[in-house]
Amino acid sequence: MRQLILDLLPEAEPRLDNFVVGRNGEALTGLASWLAPGNSESSLLLWGETGAGKTHILRACEALYLDSRSDPELSSLAGTGDALPGLVAVDNVEELGAAGQIVLFNAFNRLRFASSRLLTASAHPPQQLALREDLRTRLGSGLIYRLTPLTDAEKIEALTAQAESRGLRLPPGALDYVLARAPRDMRSLSALVNALDRFTLEHQRPITLPLLREVLHTPPH
Repeated sequence: MRQLILDLLPEAEPRLDNFVVGRNGEALTGLASWLAPGNSESSLLLWGETGAGKTHILRACEALYLDSRSDPELSSLAGTGDALPGLVAVDNVEELGAAGQIVLFNAFNRLRFASSRLLTASAHPPQQLALREDLRTRLGSGLIYRLTPLTDAEKIEALTAQAESRGLRLPPGALDYVLARAPRDMRSLSALVNALDRFTLEHQRPITLPLLREVLHTPPH
């Protein structure tokens, strides 16, 4: 049963329209304005704790996406030479190595010349990052927004609305059960609700707590 549901999980691409905003309305409005043609700001930084949705947003912006955790030297960006894509997104900038910090600093200096913009994300605001002073100054010179993770209540509210929009009936306590046992990021939770909906339609079985127990592979109490 668990593998069956996992096989049904959609490959949901991160998009700005499937990001659950929660208390991040100001940040999303600011980002949309920044992404609009003609905006003169060359850089924007999003910061916040794990689970706030930074990676989702960076991947959703149709940018050259680079993750400093897997490429701390930003080798892909270093290889672009003097040219830069129209939009570059660098995730987890606090993980940059020494060479990667130089690459990102140089990219900042080329943004206006290259008609490019830079979107970055970090766990902390620029002044608290253990990076070169000149790079921290560059990161702090543009727009800065904090992202706040959804509370459990906000996640349940969003998932309830998603289930209702699909006509999916969930028993009382189902989403509390899922939230305690499934991956807690909204993309995974949303994909699980979609997969459960598809399962009920294909197999004509209602969602029950015993079925969720099978799906999430947790033994009964």
